[in-house]
Amino acid sequence: MGWIGKLLSGGEDKNKPAPATTAAASPKVEHEPATIAEIDAIYYRWLAAVGSAQAPAQAEQHILDELTRLATEPIAGAALVPRIPAIIPQLMRTLQEENMSATELSRQLAQDVVLVAEVYREANRPSYHSRYNSSPSISTMEGAITLLGQSNMRMLLARVAFRPIVSMKNGGLTVRTAPLIWRQSEKCALAASLVAPGMQASAFDAYLAGLMVNVGLVVAFRLIDQMHVPEAFPQSDAFIAQVFAQARILSVRIAELWEFPESVTSAIAQAGQAGSAPQAQALALGERLSKLRMLVDAAQLDADDPFVVAGLGRGALAAFDKLVDEEE
Repeated sequence: MGWIGKLLSGGEDKNKPAPATTAAASPKVEHEPATIAEIDAIYYRWLAAVGSAQAPAQAEQHILDELTRLATEPIAGAALVPRIPAIIPQLMRTLQEENMSATELSRQLAQDVVLVAEVYREANRPSYHSRYNSSPSISTMEGAITLLGQSNMRMLLARVAFRPIVSMKNGGLTVRTAPLIWRQSEKCALAASLVAPGMQASAFDAYLAGLMVNVGLVVAFRLIDQMHVPEAFPQSDAFIAQVFAQARILSVRIAELWEFPESVTSAIAQAGQAGSAPQAQALALGERLSKLRMLVDAAQLDADDPFVVAGLGRGALAAFDKLVDEEE
């Protein structure tokens, strides 16, 4: 919206109104940043492609009760999503070493053909090569590892490890939402890692938290898929707020069950809370930016809508711009 009103110009014509001061005549309209509850409501309804009637309150409560139960029984909740590959912790330990050996990492990677393929694919991306002015093709694993470097390798492996978690095929709603949730998770991880250094937080921990924060939401949509009736979909504001709250708790419980670092689990638990630690603040901003980016790219919102940009600083806006899919 920007400036409203116009500067009233004075002149020699005495019939013209006296000039008003700039401050009085041209106030800048300030917009309060959208709350996360408002963003979540739009995001949820877009994810689910809501078109049916509102489900009764009793039906919504039944779903919430089951989600709450899973949050108190994380083993049952974790059973609804695949676990990360066993090779990943070993690879992460190698990548943490100050004098990482590309040869040793290459040997470990060779145990998983999916990871090998992903590393080659990443190292040979045209955009990556143009950025680093390197040769057009990488043909050896050690060459790919050297090109990508420790930081990019860690993020790549984490991303690949989490991909099966949101690739479930059962249920119509799950099939629709899983790829979208995964795409938002990747964007959240990237955004959180970009803003983390400016908040004195770990970029990689922020990246892991961004990938992990939606695991509970995957479970929530699976429950909704199984428990709602087609002609009446749960979509009240109160229900949506509780779904995201309980899904976050479940994400924390599963992350603890999988022995993620405390810095990651606490960031997920505290994100969005007043006075939270820098790691949680980075994750909260990453969640906001990634959800808004998804909605803008899906033509649900305009990129310059005050609902999108209000309250975002220069660094956050720069990160928001980097979340556009490369193919778009």
